[in-house]
Amino acid sequence: MEPLSDSDSTRLFCKRIFSSENKCPSELKEVSRDILKKCGGVPLAILTIASLLTVGHQIKPKVEWQVLLDSIGRGLTEEASMEEMQRILSLSYYDLPFDLKTCLLYLCMYPEDHEIDKKDLIWKWICENFVQHGKHQTSMFEVGETFFNELINRYMIIPIFNGFREVKSCRVHDMVLDMIRSLSAEAKFLTILESNKDVTSSHRNIRRLSLQNTEEDQQAAPLINSMCISQVRSINVFPPAVTIMPAISSFGVLRVLDLCRCRIGAINFQPNLRDIRYLFHLRYLGLKETGISELPEEIGNLQFLQVLDLGRTNDMRHLPSSMWKLQKLMVIRVSSRCYWHPGVLGNLASLEVVEGIYASPSTVQELGCLARLRKLDIYFFDWSIEVEETFVETIYNLHDIRSLRIACDDVPYLDLLGGRWEPPRCLCKYTFTSDHIACSGLPMWITKCGPSHLSNLSSFHIRVKDVQQEDVQILGRLPTLRHIWISSTHQTKRLLVIGADEFRCVIAFGMHCEPANQVVFQQGALPNAEYVRFNLGVRVAKEDGDSDLFELGLGNLLSLQGGLVEIHWDGVTIMEAEEACAAVRNAVNTHPNHPSIDLYMEPEIAEGTNYNNTLYSPMNEYSVVILLLSACLHLINSSTCFLIICWH
Repeated sequence: MEPLSDSDSTRLFCKRIFSSENKCPSELKEVSRDILKKCGGVPLAILTIASLLTVGHQIKPKVEWQVLLDSIGRGLTEEASMEEMQRILSLSYYDLPFDLKTCLLYLCMYPEDHEIDKKDLIWKWICENFVQHGKHQTSMFEVGETFFNELINRYMIIPIFNGFREVKSCRVHDMVLDMIRSLSAEAKFLTILESNKDVTSSHRNIRRLSLQNTEEDQQAAPLINSMCISQVRSINVFPPAVTIMPAISSFGVLRVLDLCRCRIGAINFQPNLRDIRYLFHLRYLGLKETGISELPEEIGNLQFLQVLDLGRTNDMRHLPSSMWKLQKLMVIRVSSRCYWHPGVLGNLASLEVVEGIYASPSTVQELGCLARLRKLDIYFFDWSIEVEETFVETIYNLHDIRSLRIACDDVPYLDLLGGRWEPPRCLCKYTFTSDHIACSGLPMWITKCGPSHLSNLSSFHIRVKDVQQEDVQILGRLPTLRHIWISSTHQTKRLLVIGADEFRCVIAFGMHCEPANQVVFQQGALPNAEYVRFNLGVRVAKEDGDSDLFELGLGNLLSLQGGLVEIHWDGVTIMEAEEACAAVRNAVNTHPNHPSIDLYMEPEIAEGTNYNNTLYSPMNEYSVVILLLSACLHLINSSTCFLIICWH
């Protein structure tokens, strides 16, 4: 990467510390310039140094800025080496609290450029005893989240967002990874092996082991037995390195075993899972996407197990009856079609997270015994009065639930909770999802409880039949909502207005209505929204519009950085569809933030159509080949706006 210019370096530095380039106090301007000179225009160096000059939201005094300047050395001048960059990074490392240093070193477990799942990482920290209970009834996972966020704030890790600006994973910058690998090797914190050739006489008393061989070699032999692995407490295996993994029974004091995405079900490795009965100290067992079809009954021996990840093991149809013995289990992720023996789930009293469970009469009833449950991800594949009534009673008794996700296949009656449920004040996330059906409207508990009761609700995703203006206003008043996605299947309201001062904390807003309608953002709406996604019905806008046709109010979204707009042009000509595209492009190009907005044409335009006269009818059955060339040219000319062309 080319170094930043002096002006761009100053802008990045000041925005990180003062939130604006123009807010740097006069007494700090000179020392700021001197610090930036030593950063050499390298963004990572600038951000790393900037993170050391604040404590929370407080700016450190000038004397500490001068001390930091002197400690940098000559900095990243033209003759600087990588050692100088490592020196700058090490300043940030040694400024970390002890617990955070340990958590950061643990990231050596992962290969270069690996995407590290946030939840998995935090639970591994917990199982390694890096994270302890917080104050004021704060859970260990919440403490782990603060550690994770602090590493982001200090630019030690790079966050990766999902489509709604929620951090789902992270990566480690190459230079940071080099630094922590060096520190880890020096402290004998962790050992990385890529093949048998890496094993040397120095590999004695290994505490943590990461198998990362980069070349697929199904004939590779397991690591030589002379290597001392009896004291290994944590092992992460990355495919295809599972072929060099020693026998599970070799790890007598193991706490963490992660075989995620190692297809052990396909390489005759599965019988060795019975050896887990020897892992008496095991706390984390990661078997996600391993292709296994069953767990051995011996898993009941793991009486210290805290996390069992069986996510996406779609061939697994039942869980062992011995699992009732796992009294310390806090997290379980399973395939939604997996059968639970009656009496097992209700005995797992320490559970805080249950993901992927199938809503059978017995499992729904036993969920009510899990008083510590904080997160529930449940699937309804069929429906009965018995299941509905039991579920309502169960969820009513879960007073500590923070995240509730309900997924349905083809359930005829979906307003499961109705007005009978009053969610606990601690509820942070609610999701209802289905590919086929929708709720009749907003859940009654939303209107019944009101904004003051739902003061912690930060994420809300739902699929309903019809979105009304009143629904928008109700949701817009929720005080801490940050992520919202709402879709409809039988939309009747042709115009929905996002009013001033609504959704004040939302950073990601999504609305998808069928049939497509028009969404307008008034001045003052969504003041913090960085990402928006919605669809625009061209016919509706043409029929209902005035002189400000296609004026959606994107310019009123002051924090906008990106988004996606679907242009639905059924019932109008391609020329009219292009008129809508041009209006969106113009709004993007004139926006002061120059956001990156994708445009998507729905339906796609068939080859050979007449640009001026063609009307889209849902009955057309032409093969879709390419969008009209002139529309593409208009979009290509915009450096901030792209068109997605779909092919059949």
